[in-house]
Amino acid sequence: MTIQQHSGFYVVGVAARTDNAAERNGKGKIGEIWHRLLRDNLAAKIPNKLGIDLIAVYTDYEKDHNGQYTYLLGLPVSSIHNVPAKFVAKHIPGGRYAVVTSNRGPVTKVVPETWQRIWSMSVAELGGTRSFRADYEVYDQRSTDPEKAQIEVYVGLR
Repeated sequence: MTIQQHSGFYVVGVAARTDNAAERNGKGKIGEIWHRLLRDNLAAKIPNKLGIDLIAVYTDYEKDHNGQYTYLLGLPVSSIHNVPAKFVAKHIPGGRYAVVTSNRGPVTKVVPETWQRIWSMSVAELGGTRSFRADYEVYDQRSTDPEKAQIEVYVGLR
């Protein structure tokens, strides 16, 4: 794990409100968001995109990881002008982020394992107190094979 400081950026994609309890019991929305984005090739319809790495954003937290949040899956963009209907733009604020790299394996296994690890970390282990403003996952070339995926989770810190 490392700590990085970076400036803010925008992500445009498909979003829904959910919570971790719903995701654990099979009533969540994250799987459907992934399905819609990939099935309908929605990433190709996002204007002003910066690269091809998918970004999964957790933002608009109700309180912390136990409450509701907005989950957005999309691409980083250079501008939020002309965002098509049915797409959502969210700003990832600048600041300090703890970068946690997952193990390599099936994406459906390594993503929840990585979040479990983050939730169990002390403030000292994480490198600071979580801000619950925005966290995000990066799906780059290491995650093109969903059975041997590796992702990075950026955890917003105060």
